[in-house]
Amino acid sequence: MKNYIAVVVLSGLLFGCGSAKPKVDDLATNNPIVTALDLTNIDNDRVPVTINPGRFTAETVTYRLPKVVQGTYSVADYGRYVDDLKAIDYDGNSLEVKKVDTNTWTIADATKLDKITYLVNDTYDIEKQGGIGGEDIFSPAGTNIEEKNYVLNLHGFIGYFDSLKTNQYALDVTAPADFVRTSALEDKGSVTSTDGKSVTSKYFAQRYFDITDNPMMYGKLDVQEFMVGDIKIVLSVYSPNNVHSAESLKQTIYDMMQGQKAYLGDVNSTPRYDIYLYLSDGSETAPKGFGALEHHTSTVVVLPEAMDATSLAKSMTDVVAHEFFHIVTPLSVHSEDVHYFDYNNPTFSKHLWMYEGVTEYFAQHFQVYEGLMEPSEFYSVIQNKIEISKRYNDTQSFTIMSENVLKKGYKENYVNVYQKGALIGMCIDILMRKESNGTRSMMSLMKELSARYGKNKPFEDDKLIAEITEMTYPSVGDFLETHVEGDLPINYNDFFTMVGLTQGETEVETNYIFAGGQNIIFSGAPDKGIFFTEVALKNSFWKSQGIQANDVIKSVNGEELTLQNAQEVITKMFSWQEGQEIEMVLDRNGETINIKTTLTNPTVMATGLVEDSNATAEQIATRKAWLKG
Repeated sequence: MKNYIAVVVLSGLLFGCGSAKPKVDDLATNNPIVTALDLTNIDNDRVPVTINPGRFTAETVTYRLPKVVQGTYSVADYGRYVDDLKAIDYDGNSLEVKKVDTNTWTIADATKLDKITYLVNDTYDIEKQGGIGGEDIFSPAGTNIEEKNYVLNLHGFIGYFDSLKTNQYALDVTAPADFVRTSALEDKGSVTSTDGKSVTSKYFAQRYFDITDNPMMYGKLDVQEFMVGDIKIVLSVYSPNNVHSAESLKQTIYDMMQGQKAYLGDVNSTPRYDIYLYLSDGSETAPKGFGALEHHTSTVVVLPEAMDATSLAKSMTDVVAHEFFHIVTPLSVHSEDVHYFDYNNPTFSKHLWMYEGVTEYFAQHFQVYEGLMEPSEFYSVIQNKIEISKRYNDTQSFTIMSENVLKKGYKENYVNVYQKGALIGMCIDILMRKESNGTRSMMSLMKELSARYGKNKPFEDDKLIAEITEMTYPSVGDFLETHVEGDLPINYNDFFTMVGLTQGETEVETNYIFAGGQNIIFSGAPDKGIFFTEVALKNSFWKSQGIQANDVIKSVNGEELTLQNAQEVITKMFSWQEGQEIEMVLDRNGETINIKTTLTNPTVMATGLVEDSNATAEQIATRKAWLKG
């Protein structure tokens, strides 16, 4: 969605909107809004922002920062991070500014307005306090201001005038000369200061949406650029303690993107895709909301720095794959609510099952389809999603929940879009393959919808399910009406039968903390400390070490384990890897037990999906089409 406009065309506009008084007949609506962020002049951990809209003819204008941004389904209120907003006239005097609400300011005598200035706090520092006057902002949608790193989700710094939402934006970002800078906005050149200490990078956005859709990262970054087919991947990593690097993640991202391109086939893609990864070190001011936020040509990811290389690679595959698949929906297939998004009074589409659920399904399904995971692993993923989905209201209509996602009674169920929403995508996929003898799928349906609509043509929210029914089969329409619009829980076994799967005992991988799912193998008591539970005997590694229920753990790798430091010590065990040497001292009814061993891969026997040995030829054919095409 980037717009490539020649610098020569813009040069007069970019440099003709300074503080000099414009001609009376120059209108703000005819000029780009010139904005500036100064990272070299931080004021008490706040970034100075200047907004120069050009000449207004209206007596009063309204300036806003977003209440909600696309891709998130909660109130952010970015205006609460703005301090000391001032409106300055052409003579350098202050104009009257009235703060209407958290995100809105009105300016009187707007015909005299030259520029607006204000300071912006970052969101990462304040997460620990629950946000300023409200909920925390999801970290990948947030902002960071620190000496070595700036996460510039621009919607947190730059707002819009009600009357100028479609105006172009010219953006200058001034930063120390030694900063690495990456941006999904096209760079229009840069200017180095006369003393050589700072560089001002110049960017351009076609409209305010492109400001919100193109994040940046500045600072002491590690960056790798490489090609995957015809897509240029720019991977920017900030690891505070240099635990991980862009180079160490490059192969993972390459394999993942290559698999995604093959899976998507002829779906149009972007010539460049940026991945911004912030690794949180768990310090007091570090971000705590892990995950990612999608944009048309980029994604911002926040994950723990303490993850081992294998776990980080797996998380990046799951998380970034999900965000990249958003190029299908809602970026290519979306409703009017998405297309004409109102940042301060948003309405929401009924079809989160598609935007987030089908996207999450694709992010998991492509891995088995392209050979990045085994079918048994995929079955475990599906089984886990079923189990987690049951923790939410399984009888709530998905379309009603989606439309009311900010309201009490519905927002609590939102997270289920990544569980039951993905399972909805799976059920439709299986139905499509069964009805078509393997020739059609959920992905082929999305391609057909993309061809019918596309990024510039929204669908009507209330008509989508009828359209899908008309494009597919009565069984798909019945499913959507009954289980997505309706509130009847899905009997997943009906769909597993179609592909010759059944429930049975199966061995699945786990870690050294759990025995499958969320069954933790430790407990604690004031009179005992931390001890193994009977659940630990289900974990193959601990069972092989001869541990017994109620064995008290005195130390781990030489570090004493107490109730006070249990979270810190046990958290380190999440990073244990097969082949690593470990030591543990136990107390078994007064007897000291020493464990000194090499870690083996832990597994657990669990009830899960297995391939039915009595499956029919038709069931097996449908399964093969589902898993491998």
